[in-house]
Amino acid sequence: MSEQVSLADFERLDIRVGTVVDAALLEGAHKPAIRLVIDFGAELGRRTSSAQITVHYRPDQLIGRQVCAVVNFPPRRIAGFQSEVLTLGMPDADGAVVLIRPDFHVPDGGRLF
Repeated sequence: MSEQVSLADFERLDIRVGTVVDAALLEGAHKPAIRLVIDFGAELGRRTSSAQITVHYRPDQLIGRQVCAVVNFPPRRIAGFQSEVLTLGMPDADGAVVLIRPDFHVPDGGRLF
């Protein structure tokens, strides 16, 4: 079991939903990845993300799909690409990433609570 955290700790994470508006393979990455441009609505706008999701997803399948991401981590450089948000997923039985998304379409920018 992992360390317990307080509700205040959880509330410090800003997890939002957004719609993928662009996706392409990330050239030069050590592990296969897809670069995403995600629209988080008027308040946050578009943000970029590098996601190691190539086992289950092709870039063309991701356009228009809603995803969840942590939007308040500092940006990271990955293979020369600036990843501004951490797109969230869960491991399948083999450890490959399966994206987290809402069951129904929700407004972009909505915050997880």
